[in-house]
Amino acid sequence: MDVLREAVKNFKEQVIAARRDLHRIPETGFNEVKTSAYVAEKLKTLGLEVQTGIATHGVVGLLSTGKPGPTLMIRADMDALPITEQTGLAFASTHPGCMHACGHDSHMAMALGAAAVLCRLQDRIKGNVKFVFQPAEEGPGGAQPMIAAGVMENPKVDYAVGCHLWTERPEGYIGIRPGPFMAAMDRFDLKITGKGGHGAQPHLCVDALEVGTQVVAALQRIVSRHMNPIEPAVVTVGTFHAGTAFNITPSEALMSGTTRTFNEGIWNSWERRMERVVKGVCESMGAGYELIYTRGYPPTINDAEMAEVVRRCAIQVVGDERVVEPDLSMGGEDMSFFLKLAPGCYYCIGVGREGAAPLHNPKFDFNEDLMPLGVETHCRIALDLLG
Repeated sequence: MDVLREAVKNFKEQVIAARRDLHRIPETGFNEVKTSAYVAEKLKTLGLEVQTGIATHGVVGLLSTGKPGPTLMIRADMDALPITEQTGLAFASTHPGCMHACGHDSHMAMALGAAAVLCRLQDRIKGNVKFVFQPAEEGPGGAQPMIAAGVMENPKVDYAVGCHLWTERPEGYIGIRPGPFMAAMDRFDLKITGKGGHGAQPHLCVDALEVGTQVVAALQRIVSRHMNPIEPAVVTVGTFHAGTAFNITPSEALMSGTTRTFNEGIWNSWERRMERVVKGVCESMGAGYELIYTRGYPPTINDAEMAEVVRRCAIQVVGDERVVEPDLSMGGEDMSFFLKLAPGCYYCIGVGREGAAPLHNPKFDFNEDLMPLGVETHCRIALDLLG
């Protein structure tokens, strides 16, 4: 396996260069035109069988050894965030108002690095490695459209892995959590309709703002009073807009928010629970409503056996003392759709350091010397499963 580490070392500068190239051209979900073209060209240069235009801009590179065996999917997300970069880096974003502030540039670079290394070492494996570059992870979600386009077939994916930079863990640590890891995430939009009028005559009005405040309070009680307290769950109202002047009773209130849970049963019950609460409050106060509930991503659940494979490989990369089990995260991730169809594991690479900006921050950056850890872990997983 020293041959593997040496190969990863030899490709380190190429991985860093790819990350910087991709960092310069960030593109939001389903707009990854330059990004996908860059990735596809790199995969073609390696001699892989490449498919493009999957679910708009998804890319797949297939390393086929020609020997019978299983297929491992290594997934990387491609999209950036609508953030104006403030890092001052020499390779900062050249696309105004758009930035790779969540590490997706590094995820792509590490997957490309793993592809390069495994192409060199393919005599050591059998079966296939499918490198999947997915659009729109930040929203509205590219995993499902890629699955619908057949990305899990031809050849059928038997195992799936992916990784994410993680600022909650120190540099050089690898986090692996079997079972539930990240939460299901949905969105709701609510319009409450009352009867506007003079602020001095509330008895002639139906105050949509007041109804809205009662709805917000009632929604919080879904978690605090209707659910088992040992099951983590969140209802957050993130926006609330009502009223136009100090002396006018609002006729309309608009709000939006999100729900989070790790429990599939709760995830499937959110819309019904919210509809009942909103309907009850609005009817009792004489208001009308329109609730739009949008299902997002299911819980990200790692297969226990695959998590053990990744843990075993990660120990070879960073040592037993630096392989940790991260806390549950209420963040959502559409890697979850792939993990529902094939046993897999989504793991994280610690990049946290004192004074550094968190993910989704205009000043986010990380130590690029950590990327070989992801490349090597990807490769060791492939050699473990396909060797």
